[in-house]
Amino acid sequence: MPATKPAQEVEFEVLGKEKPQTAANADPFIALVARLMDDIFIIPGTGIRFGLDPLISLLPAFGATASAAVSLVLIALSSRRGVPKIVLARMAANVLVNAALDSVPVVGDALSIFFRSNARNYELLQKHATRETRPSTAGDWLFLLGLLAAAVAVIGLMIVGSYTILRLLVAPGSH
Repeated sequence: MPATKPAQEVEFEVLGKEKPQTAANADPFIALVARLMDDIFIIPGTGIRFGLDPLISLLPAFGATASAAVSLVLIALSSRRGVPKIVLARMAANVLVNAALDSVPVVGDALSIFFRSNARNYELLQKHATRETRPSTAGDWLFLLGLLAAAVAVIGLMIVGSYTILRLLVAPGSH
């Protein structure tokens, strides 16, 4: 009878290696959504990562809005983690740049693969989240609502502009 080998433990990873996190700034939900949106897939043989963001953005009119809405939710969640207002403004700027890229058909979606606003914003969260959580003030809420309203307004204007351009391209003689 042949001798049996002892059992060996096998380790594997489903989502890839994450950067080490501290308890103060780790937010598993934001980390998961940022990863899903920006780098869950890899183009074989290239090392180029991308997520659901450029895929969702391929949907005309709705896609860029849906992608930006997810990013705005992550900003709102980041504000609850004690991220300074100026960093929230930077996060919103990242979302607006990504939304602007997403509004350009096909080429913008390809560029969005390399910009990765959600991953950038998660890095900002990790750097700037405070250890202590303080209660939100009315000023914090007003700032956040104003920031989100401005981002939604810009995204809405981009949608109207895209729709107008599409309409002019489809039926140039009907106006």
